[in-house]
Amino acid sequence: MLQFGFEFIIVANLFLSISSGTGALRVTQKVQTCSEGEKEMIENECCLTRRTLRGSLEQESEWAYMTYQLIEIKTNKRPPSVESLELDEAKVKREKSTEPPIQEEATLPPDELSCPGGYDDGSYSDTTSLISQIGRDMSIKCLLHCSRSNYGTLASLNRAFNSLIQNGELYKLRRQAGIIEHWVYFSCNILEWEAYDPYCGRWISLPRMPPNDFFMCSDKESLAVGTELLVFGRDYTSRISHILLRYSILTNSWSQGVEMNYPRCLFGSASFGERAIVAGGIDARGNILNSVELYNSDTQTWVTLPSMNKPRKMCSGVFMDNKFYVIGGMSSPTELLTCGEEYDMEKCSWRIIPNMSQGLNGPSGAPPLVSVVNNELYAADYAEKEVRKYDKENITWITLGKLPERPDSVNGWGLAFRACGERLIVIGGPRMLGGGTIELNSWTPRDGPPVWNMIASKHCGNFVYNCAVMGC
Repeated sequence: MLQFGFEFIIVANLFLSISSGTGALRVTQKVQTCSEGEKEMIENECCLTRRTLRGSLEQESEWAYMTYQLIEIKTNKRPPSVESLELDEAKVKREKSTEPPIQEEATLPPDELSCPGGYDDGSYSDTTSLISQIGRDMSIKCLLHCSRSNYGTLASLNRAFNSLIQNGELYKLRRQAGIIEHWVYFSCNILEWEAYDPYCGRWISLPRMPPNDFFMCSDKESLAVGTELLVFGRDYTSRISHILLRYSILTNSWSQGVEMNYPRCLFGSASFGERAIVAGGIDARGNILNSVELYNSDTQTWVTLPSMNKPRKMCSGVFMDNKFYVIGGMSSPTELLTCGEEYDMEKCSWRIIPNMSQGLNGPSGAPPLVSVVNNELYAADYAEKEVRKYDKENITWITLGKLPERPDSVNGWGLAFRACGERLIVIGGPRMLGGGTIELNSWTPRDGPPVWNMIASKHCGNFVYNCAVMGC
């Protein structure tokens, strides 16, 4: 029986080729049992490129490899928004001889797919099975392993694909299976956001945020949670002093999000799956807060959690070892905090960790630039341009090596230091007049000093206002 997993016996060669103006879906179908020695050769042929994604199963002793062979869409006299597919199904004839089995193809009756909003005369077959020849469940298992860079194309194939992706069902199933792709979202120009897919090396420009003069000039925080990008700021023209804008990758659009129970800015935050925690910050009157809230992106609701021991603003937040940490910050306009706080998710209680942010930020500098990879905490010392690692047992920071040379900052402002899956990303650019270039530098922490590789660059502003990493 076919099993589901990464090194897996149904790894589909699902090749989607949407040609210009035709919307042609090409699918190639073969059934083949693969030995261990054929693994590398087959993976090189497979369009579903092997990725290091969480939730992989152990290697199977036997591999069954299924692909879907493409068939051309034939033009008919119906409107161009409707295309018909002829699907070929492999009919395998095994000869009673020592020769390997020979596969022959036979043509099946056509199955029509119509794009969302296209012409519909009710003549197409039931599309609830997605790829009807293998059924809905097996179709979804194949689609889970497709890069989400292709989901926009998949959503245009027919109503079933469109519904599966836009209602978020596919992302929930990916989350349950532990399949995660981390994309970097950042803003180098006010109201404009870019996304970078490090798996496909692809840039995506998000729709421009709704214009608001006060929001543009205010302090802003960003947070990626579930399939949403949240941007927090101030709006003095409305009845509320704070505003939350929400970008959804499901609709590729911005909308006003649900405000916190206690609106704030300059807080520390971090996300895990569809949930996120925000802690501290300042309210509309400038009071420094110790209150904490949890956000659920599936229900778009905020829940108040127990308060921290100390009020703090301009702090940073991370998740590590299934606990939430708030690091650094200021408890008054002049008092710099060097302690951190740990929130136990099971006990719902806080404890203070002394010296957790010693030397990571100053009164006029940015909040501590910290990130977690594989439950290890790293920090970027923007003053010394060094990378440090946190020693949990001794509560000290160990210097590992240097940050990339070219990205610049102003006391840490304008530079992003983020975890992106199993690697650290530094985002910034050299300081220059009249625009510039933003660069993404990557390092996968291992033994030895950091070795940074520039994985992408783009001509835009060289000052990073906000940055978040979305894993879904």
